Amino acid sequence: MADLRPFVDKQPQIAEDVWIDPTAVIIGDVSIGAGSSIWPMTVIRGDIHSIRIGARTSIQDGSVLHVTHDSAYNPGGYPLRVGDEVIVGHKVVLHGCTVGDHCLVGMGSIVLDGAELEPYVMLGAGSLVPPNKRLTGRSLWLGSPARLVRELSEQEIEFLQYAAGNYVRLGQAYQQQALGARC
Repeated sequence: MADLRPFVDKQPQIAEDVWIDPTAVIIGDVSIGAGSSIWPMTVIRGDIHSIRIGARTSIQDGSVLHVTHDSAYNPGGYPLRVGDEVIVGHKVVLHGCTVGDHCLVGMGSIVLDGAELEPYVMLGAGSLVPPNKRLTGRSLWLGSPARLVRELSEQEIEFLQYAAGNYVRLGQAYQQQALGARC
């Protein structure tokens, strides 16, 4: 069973069909939409601001999702928003940023406070998105700091939609296996 923890007066709100690996930790003001999957050793900590993860989104192994609180240094703070049909690769750090629908965040990438990925961004593995940077949609970004490389092809856009569906199916298979093990 996944480690879902309240913090102060906030309890994680998880759609019924979300797959959460038993080693994942989800704390506080977090909501996760239908068909999403949270993979091994992931930490999603909504203790000092809110985290919203859309439907059919995959947060893969070892990722860390966190936020920044409201203060004189960060008026309003930085919540974390991850859209629908997003693939967050292994060991990604998302911190107080916005990731639009149909994005792929490559393995080991870091996206910092106030950064925004518009819909249909592919962010290459190991990339760093600095605070408050906006990545235009339907494009490939790479590097540290992330730089625009080119527009995505129609085939790449179709791949993003396929890949999101593939992770939904994989999460369902894990869920079925877990249910079978309990019987």
